[in-house]
Amino acid sequence: QVQLVESGGGLVQPGGSLRLSCAASELSLDYYALSWFRQAPGKAREGVSCISHSDSSTYYADSVKGRFTISRDNVKNTVYLQMNSLQPEDTAVYYCATYRWGPKCTVGADGGLNIYEYDYWGQGTQVTVSS
Repeated sequence: QVQLVESGGGLVQPGGSLRLSCAASELSLDYYALSWFRQAPGKAREGVSCISHSDSSTYYADSVKGRFTISRDNVKNTVYLQMNSLQPEDTAVYYCATYRWGPKCTVGADGGLNIYEYDYWGQGTQVTVSS
């Protein structure tokens, strides 16, 4: 059974850092671009970042650019999201997901990631930024 398992969430003060992990089992991430999404209470799920497998190119939403870094360890079959300078508006449940159409991240006409183009999803990890 394919599983994506996120970990690393928690409570952090504004300005702090967290590193999220997304580990895959029964699925090789070699064939997929992988993205992080987040969903805050009462808001739609939004794409945060994506990393391609084909060339390790990356995408970041404007709201996290310069603060978040996505990376992957192909040996461990794991993708990471390093989050620095966290702010209260970053509070959300963070999900990882595999891109349906292959190893290259693709951005829609609106400049964002399309959640409907992702197949496998993790269960999410809560990130809370509060003093």
